[in-house]
Amino acid sequence: MADTAEGGRQPDPAAAPSPLTGHIQRLFQRVRAFDRRRPSVWNGVLTTFWVLFAVLDVSTGGWRTVAVDRHVPEALVFAMSAAFSAPLLWRRSHPLAVLAFMAPFSLANVWTGAVIQASLLQEIVVFNIAVRLPMRTLAWSGALVAAPLVIASFRFPEVWSRLLLPHVWTFAIAALAGILVRTRKEYTEALLDRADRLERERDQQALLAAAAERTRIAREMHDIIGHNLSVITGLADGGSYAAARSPERAAQALEAIGTTSRQALAELRRLLGVLRDRPEDAARTPQPTLDDIDRLLEGVRRAGLPVQLLVRGTPPTGPLTPGRQLTVYRVVQESLTNSLKHATTSPSLTAEVTLTYRPGALETLVTDNGTPPQGRRTSAGTGQGITGMRARASLYDGTLEAGPSAAGGWQVRLRLPLEDTLS
Repeated sequence: MADTAEGGRQPDPAAAPSPLTGHIQRLFQRVRAFDRRRPSVWNGVLTTFWVLFAVLDVSTGGWRTVAVDRHVPEALVFAMSAAFSAPLLWRRSHPLAVLAFMAPFSLANVWTGAVIQASLLQEIVVFNIAVRLPMRTLAWSGALVAAPLVIASFRFPEVWSRLLLPHVWTFAIAALAGILVRTRKEYTEALLDRADRLERERDQQALLAAAAERTRIAREMHDIIGHNLSVITGLADGGSYAAARSPERAAQALEAIGTTSRQALAELRRLLGVLRDRPEDAARTPQPTLDDIDRLLEGVRRAGLPVQLLVRGTPPTGPLTPGRQLTVYRVVQESLTNSLKHATTSPSLTAEVTLTYRPGALETLVTDNGTPPQGRRTSAGTGQGITGMRARASLYDGTLEAGPSAAGGWQVRLRLPLEDTLS
């Protein structure tokens, strides 16, 4: 099959439905939709049609052309015809009861030798039994249809085949047709149910994905805004203290505040731009890595918190994945932000960041030597910052612990498996 100019395959004309088939399908769909809305209308039309057919068969004497005994009273023939046609009105709601009602008349029909063709209307009821009732009920309906015929075969053995075989064939055809319709109906319902469940699952997955994305964005904004505001607060406090004694130091603090503010705005614009703009138009600057920790510590020092960095062990031959580096960076940032918030209450507060490379893992320890207020001790394990750090660590099967250190200060310990240890 030739390809199109765009590289795709041309549609197969034989696979597309013909206009006539599509028209017939739409017509059937409209008829079924009308029948679902007003089932009594279709029941009445069908019943009326077969009642008229039975009456005409009796009034014109057409039943005598196939009768074994042509001298059966017409009143009895009319009664039997009505008994086979009128109950069709309830063939959907009570099909087995309708067939049981017809059974005595079926016996009378073949026993008297009338053998009216209206008796074949039992197969319409058999069709509805096959469509609506359990399969074991179909066997009982077959017994109800066959029993009078078997009895009549002993009364008229010379015509037993004419009595029995037509009903056997029509019963088989009606039962098979009902089973086919039932199978198609159940298959269609199963497909619709599956499509409905898939749609609900898709909506649930979309809601979960949206919730996860909101959580991630909230965590990023918390880290960006919280850290930079803490740095700005520290710089502002230091600048106001130095304004009276050293205008030059105050000017440096103001300059650092401006630099930090611009950096915070740039990061926020980048983050919000991904949400507001189209994906191809959004600014995509690299996320912070381990190489940016020195710059982070320099900003914290300018804000008034002395901090030093120690690296122990041998780094792995290959670099950590960007996600792991971002996790370490954000944990260090959040930990120093928490320490920076309390630097004003502890003028001698200092901090230390230790990166320890162990076999298969990177351990990050952030400590300070201050004595934090009681409120910090009770809330540090449940605040948004600690919760966000634990969430970041769990993404890479890491662990995070936060609490008082043995020296009396505060510590945050992150243990993050290296990439080559994960299967």
